[in-house]
Amino acid sequence: QAMANTVWAYAKAGHSSPRLFDAISQTVIKKLHTFNSQSISNTVWAYATIGHSSPELFDAISQNQEIREKLTSSQEIANTVWAYAKAGHSSPKLFDAMSHKVMKQLDNLKAQNIANIVWAYAKVKGHYSFFDKLVFDALSQEALKKLHTFNS
Repeated sequence: QAMANTVWAYAKAGHSSPRLFDAISQTVIKKLHTFNSQSISNTVWAYATIGHSSPELFDAISQNQEIREKLTSSQEIANTVWAYAKAGHSSPKLFDAMSHKVMKQLDNLKAQNIANIVWAYAKVKGHYSFFDKLVFDALSQEALKKLHTFNS
C-alpha cells in the first residue's frame, strides 16, 4: 500500500517524478499479487493523472484475471476504467470485465462514478461491443434516476 499511496500523493500534488514512477512501476509489476483492489485502482489513477506512461504496468494489471477480479467496488471500477482511458491504454479484456461488473454495481454507482465510466468508454470508442451498448443504456437509466445528485 505504501507504493500506491506514494504515487497517489505525487499525482494529487501534481508533482512529476519520472525516475520514482519508473522504479515503482517495475516493483509493482513484481509484487502485483500482493496489492489489494484499492491499491491497484489508486496506482493506475496516479499514473494517468500525472501523465506518466507505463504500458508494462497497465498491461500487467489488465492481463491478470486474478487482479481484474479484485476490482469490485463501484469507485475502483470507475477509477480504473477512467485511468486506462486517460492514459490512452487500450485493454479490451479489462473493459469487458469491467462492463460486467458495472452492470452488477448499478445501484451502488454515484453520479461521479457514472460520469467517469461513461467518459472512459466514450474515450476508448474503438473498443465498443454490443455489451458496451447495454452498459451505456443501463448507465443512462441510472443517471436519470440519480440526476438530482449530479453537479454541473
